[in-house]
Formats: sequence, structure tokens, C-alpha cells
Amino acid sequence: MQEQQGTADEVIIVGAGMVGATLAILLGQAGVAVRLLDARPASLPDEAAGRGRPSLRVSALTPVSQRLLEGLGVWSTMAERRLSPYTAMQVWDAEGSGEIRFHADQAGVPVLGHIVENDVTQAALEARLSALPNVQCEAEARVIALEETLQGHPPRRELVLEDGRRLSAPLVVAADGARSPLRERAGIETVSRETGHVAVVTTVRLGRSHGGVARQAFLPTGPLAFLPLCVEGRNDHCSIVWSTSPDEASRLTRLSSEALGEELAAAIDHRLGEVTPVDRAISVALTQRHARDYVLPGLALVGDAAHSIHPLAGQGVNLGLMDVAVLAEELLAARERGAAMGDERILSRYVRRRRGDNASMLMLMDGFRLLFGTRQPALTLARNLGLSGVDRLTPLKRVMMRQAIGERGRLPASCR
Repeated sequence: MQEQQGTADEVIIVGAGMVGATLAILLGQAGVAVRLLDARPASLPDEAAGRGRPSLRVSALTPVSQRLLEGLGVWSTMAERRLSPYTAMQVWDAEGSGEIRFHADQAGVPVLGHIVENDVTQAALEARLSALPNVQCEAEARVIALEETLQGHPPRRELVLEDGRRLSAPLVVAADGARSPLRERAGIETVSRETGHVAVVTTVRLGRSHGGVARQAFLPTGPLAFLPLCVEGRNDHCSIVWSTSPDEASRLTRLSSEALGEELAAAIDHRLGEVTPVDRAISVALTQRHARDYVLPGLALVGDAAHSIHPLAGQGVNLGLMDVAVLAEELLAARERGAAMGDERILSRYVRRRRGDNASMLMLMDGFRLLFGTRQPALTLARNLGLSGVDRLTPLKRVMMRQAIGERGRLPASCR
């Protein structure tokens, strides 16, 4: 194997998706020497992102995530493509009369969030990365081993790549997804919980305008979300995320477009008129995971590598973006003091600020899933009364909305 010569990487990030790319920009624009590795082939400039038919994979970005991306200089690029703001959320129990509605005005914000296609966000992040000379991006860079070298204090982490190179840095960050190979190579275990759900994802055109409202119905088989999309200035498209049993997901994805549209319309009581799928329906397995350790000496986990969550409230990518905003803030503050990037004291501060929030959200989503998944009459009645009761308590709704839009705890400066 050959040794990589002449490098002075301060941080190596493995995984160049939305979370890893955001961390690279946060550090890179502050002058940190960053190497960003990704196993995927290099992508060409995606001129199609945000044009024409919406892509299947979307995220619900909170106002806090928006502020972060604005500070990175990428939000305006995303807005040039396609952003779909929503000002209200409507949640109801399909087995009863319980219903609750949140509106941005009640939280004192202009919008509750934006539904954004993942490739729109990714394209904007990659454009920003290309303008940062001290961030070196490498595609098709597959890590086959993670080692610890005794050189330096604290010891540096060393990556062995498939092409034979050995790269080292005081800090290596795993941003390589829910099944993180780097996390596994580091020997970090996860607490996994099978949700029993598979997400059926597609895009539909509606017979009526969605009005900028995100809708979620709790069905006997699982939650169904209609996430509003604005396509060519029209509010008549939605991204669908239907979490259901594996057997039901298999059945739904085999239906004709017409039959699937009819089932979707019926599932939400025809509130949006006729529903017509405009793309194929795909299924995505849902497993909730939480890493037992977020950090080891010279190594940190962020995003889905540290925690993966049920898509019930669309919080997954927002939690990951908050991870990297906090980690970058701690690393840059320590760098100013002359501390090494991989110093355990720095990394422990990141853990203290993020693990509790992530764990709380994981437990909350699991609780919702179990509560609305039960068929017991007493619990069905209780949750319906609860939804309707909360809907009448504006102060409580305001607290809940502040949580949902990301205003939780001590925010990093980049998100204020």
C-alpha cells in the first residue's frame, strides 16, 4: 500500500450526502483543511434537479435548517430550483374524530417548513463545495479499513482506501448513512428497533390545491403523509410517504397507477379530490437505530450514521444538520484555542449537546408509532380525545410547534 504524501488534512469526512457536505462547507469556509470522501461515482452537474417532475426523495426542512443553509449560501440556489413552503399541518386519526391543525401564525413564523427534493439540496451543496479551495472532494473513494496510528497526540485516525492509499487526520467523521460501514469498522454497536413498517413513496397530482398544508392521517396500517409540492407555480402535487406493513407495501407497489390513486384518495377521505400518481411507487424499509457511542478518539458519527428515525415527523435530515452545526461550532471554537480536532474533550461536548435531543426525538416518534398503531378501543378513544383537546389549547400547540420547527435547546450560532 502506498502512503498519501504531502497532505495536511485536519478533518476527513466519509460520506458526501446532505449532512456530510454541509459539515464540509461549515468547516471549509472557516479555513479548515477538509477532505470529503464518497464511495459513489462523481455526479455531473444536475441541471434536472428541481425541474419538471419532482424526484421521489424529499425532506421537510425546518426554519432552523433553512437558517443554517442560508448562512452557507446555498438556500438561494435551492430557491432558484424548487422549494415548496407549507404554512400549516393537519393531523387526524382515520379511526375516529380526533384532529389537530397547526398554523405558522400560531408559532410566530412565516412558514412551518419547506418540502425540498433531496437532489435540489444536494446540487446546491455541491455547487458551494466547488467554490471552497481547501475542501478536497473525492468520488469513488471506498474505505476498506479504519486504523489508529500512534503518531501525534491525540492519536490520528488512518483510513485505508480501496486504491491502496492511506489517509490520516486528527479527526475522521462518519457521515455515511444509516448502515454506516465506517461505524461498523470502528466497532460501534447500535440499538436497533424494527418499526414493522415499510415506507411506500411516490409523487401524485391532486384534483384540488393542497393550499400549502402538510397532511398526515393515522390509518390502521400506519401513517400516511401528503407533503405539499409546488410544481411550475401550481399547488397541485404532493409527495407521498405511506408507512405500512411489508405485505401491504408489497401490495400497494404492485397496483396500477389508477388503483393506487383511488386508494390514496380514499385513505384521506377524498379531502384533496382525485389523486393521480405521476411516478412509480417504491418501498423503503424503515429501521430505527441509535449508536451506543457517537464518538471515539479521533472519530465522530453524524446524521444517520449516529441515529436513524421513523419518518413520522420528517425530522431525520434536520437532526443530522443540527449534528453537524453543533460539531462544527465546537471544532472551530477549539481550533481557535489551538486544540487538536480529535481531542476527546471537544468531541464529548458535541455528544452532550446532541445525544439527548436525538434520543428524545427517537423515543417520541416511537411512542407516536405505538400509540397510533394500537387497535385497543380504550387507547383509540384516548388518542382521539387527546388530539381534539390539544387542538383547543393554543399555548400548548405553540410549544409543540416551536419544537417541530427545530427551536429546541441551545442552538448553534449558525442556526440562530
